[in-house]
Amino acid sequence: MDEHVKRSVEIKNLFKNGKRVSVAGAKLFFLPNNLSFNRIGFPLSRNFGNAVQRNRAKRFSRETYRNFKRHLNTGYDMLFLVYPPSENDSFSTRCLQFRTLCEKAGLIKDEKVSD
Repeated sequence: MDEHVKRSVEIKNLFKNGKRVSVAGAKLFFLPNNLSFNRIGFPLSRNFGNAVQRNRAKRFSRETYRNFKRHLNTGYDMLFLVYPPSENDSFSTRCLQFRTLCEKAGLIKDEKVSD
């Protein structure tokens, strides 16, 4: 099971036809994929800093998704797009951005607590 959106045609389809939500510094594109799991990609906007900044941004994004994926509804292709870093770019900021985007998109599971 590959959880990554890799093919160029799939990425272009998400950008063109996907629903989108945004917060300051990030955007989430998503579409149903008719699979029993989610797939995600982490493209970066053009002119995103140097190699160190790009690698750091992707690491933060991948780890954010890894920590949060059990709380998401399944069956979606997603692109988590972040914009060039600012001085307050941190892992906690990325987590907050991703959570807010998923809430706006309605991708978070309704987790009912049973007594």
